[in-house]
Amino acid sequence: MKAPQTGDTIPSWVMESVSRARMRTMAAILRDPNPVHWDPKVVSAMGMGDKTINQGPLGLSYMVNMLHEWAGSGTIRRLYMTFPLPVMSEDHITACGKVTAVEETDGGWLAECDVWLERGEERPLVGRATVFCAA
Repeated sequence: MKAPQTGDTIPSWVMESVSRARMRTMAAILRDPNPVHWDPKVVSAMGMGDKTINQGPLGLSYMVNMLHEWAGSGTIRRLYMTFPLPVMSEDHITACGKVTAVEETDGGWLAECDVWLERGEERPLVGRATVFCAA
């Protein structure tokens, strides 16, 4: 990998359509009893439409996928995320990032990055990551 530079854009990662079926499966795996992840009637009763709400770990995984495709698996040193808006079933989501600082280390660089999910003009997840980029 070439040395990352401050201002570099991280190649985006796209989830064409967030899957309601995956949410249901993840709810079972996580033993998450919250019906907002699998029952659209519950979400509708909350006044949030007829889609289900994606679990936070699934939304976070889209960011991890982007960073791993860019720098390789096992390279994320720190990841801090806020969840200002819910990701909904059937959303088209793009994970995006930008390098904000670079520090040279033994065998590579530590890249500080702003990272976020985009849904149109909205950013349902926003955060920062520290990623090791090997020389």
